[in-house]
Amino acid sequence: MSTASGSPLLKISRANIVKGKFPRYFKSGNLVQITSAKLRSSSSIGGGEDDCHTRRRHSPVKIGSTRAQLTNSDMADHLQDSNIDRIARISSAIRVIPDFPKPGIMFQDITTLLLDPKAFKDTIDLFVERYKDKNISVVAGIEARGFIFGPPIALAIGAKFVPMRKPKKLPGEVISEEYSLEYGTDIMEMHVGAVSAGERALVIDDLIATGGTLCAAIRLLERVGVNVVECACVIELADLKGRNRLGDKPLFVLVS
Repeated sequence: MSTASGSPLLKISRANIVKGKFPRYFKSGNLVQITSAKLRSSSSIGGGEDDCHTRRRHSPVKIGSTRAQLTNSDMADHLQDSNIDRIARISSAIRVIPDFPKPGIMFQDITTLLLDPKAFKDTIDLFVERYKDKNISVVAGIEARGFIFGPPIALAIGAKFVPMRKPKKLPGEVISEEYSLEYGTDIMEMHVGAVSAGERALVIDDLIATGGTLCAAIRLLERVGVNVVECACVIELADLKGRNRLGDKPLFVLVS
């Protein structure tokens, strides 16, 4: 797995974090991805205290006559440690609810993430840091939880937020896209005139499972000439291989 820039996206197991072995995975410029399931034991599936705050030891900071001097290596290490801490905090704040909304489903509940201001801010900050210099003018949020993460990202990067809604929710003239579900079909709608041909868009949702809704959003935007730069989600259910349905569109996730 890799980022759009080509840098590998690393998966670190809980065992290696707790034992302090994660420094060997680091290279400058990489974003570290932590597997959510491995951050919790079976006894804490509903969330709880994050026990993964082991930090990499740094060389002592040299103090000059006027200010502390950090080497490039020190700063790179600090950035990597910051990413590890933030993603671990995000992962541990997401609660898993078994057998909801029906038996056999392990529901990824992001409402507990929203109750943790620091973890919620970490989530937004990681997205903003990735997209602030990509000349994105549209953040398209998928109903409903894409409406939670999309607006603060859009505000921070100076883009407009465009809601991608279920049928008959938008009051004005709409453009629609039908897409397949496991059983049947659904429709996604967007206001006519909300975007213009040539704009660069980010599509945001809380989670990617089979990838159907993200694909519909991409098609809807591309029908009116928008360039979809990337899709972004907080969580990926990798076993469902929704990423494969996106074709050549990059996908960026924090927790898998």
